[in-house]
Amino acid sequence: MFITRIIGIDFGDVRVGLALSDPLQIISQPYKVIPNDESLFEKIREIVNSKNVGKIVLGLPLNLDGEDTFKTREVRKFAEILKKKINIPIILWDERYTTVEANEILKKMDYGIKESKDVIDKVAASIILKNYLDSNK
Repeated sequence: MFITRIIGIDFGDVRVGLALSDPLQIISQPYKVIPNDESLFEKIREIVNSKNVGKIVLGLPLNLDGEDTFKTREVRKFAEILKKKINIPIILWDERYTTVEANEILKKMDYGIKESKDVIDKVAASIILKNYLDSNK
């Protein structure tokens, strides 16, 4: 049996937060933040290849009623382009409240405002991935 990791993505206009599962797909861990620029897809492809990723879980920012927003449509467009560039399954996962939860975690860990901005996206990505992994137990 060939075991692969899962990558969680928290898509943002400026930065994209990434998280990785362990090879057994049990634990989610914040991985890194990469800039949302012209090299974004290539950087994601490199990580997918180097970390043996077999699935992407992409946070989908629905509004509180579960409806699409402008940002939701941006993420869906990003997912469509990503599907064409990276040939592995992409799961769109409801990410409501993950940024709030990430902020609460960082506050409990005594991160300052500037430090939080540097890590919030990868922590949010880790929460998205954790929620997905927990739903499959």
